[in-house]
Amino acid sequence: MSSYSTVVVGTDGSDTSFRAVDRAAELARDAGATLVIACAYLPEKVDTAAQDALGDDAYQVVGSAPADDTVSRAKDRAAARGATAVETVSVQGKPAASLRSVVEDRSADLLVVGNVGLNTLAGRILGSVPLEVARHSGVDVLIVHTS
Repeated sequence: MSSYSTVVVGTDGSDTSFRAVDRAAELARDAGATLVIACAYLPEKVDTAAQDALGDDAYQVVGSAPADDTVSRAKDRAAARGATAVETVSVQGKPAASLRSVVEDRSADLLVVGNVGLNTLAGRILGSVPLEVARHSGVDVLIVHTS
């Protein structure tokens, strides 16, 4: 099996998602791979009823400016972990679909996400990003234990 050449990692700016970025950066460093850090965001005008009902479990990035800040901070973390070829992208849309789109657009061969949401009420009601990408991605998926 050959090593990975392009690794995509998703982050929403939460501490747990930054742990997934750290792991992806280490993998990219060790494989000599390009690391693509992606952050999905919602348009600034969004129905917040579900977010209000779920409280902290409904963490989302709203608007492109916070997403751009998130990937910039993640890029700094990745560089501190030794990743040398790091790209960032902010994508409007739902997280799982956005990550799959980035994987396809960048011809990535590994997708890294954190495990938050796999066993939560929000994950069961709204769907879990790790579960959805693991089921529907056409590449290897690494779910990092971040909680």
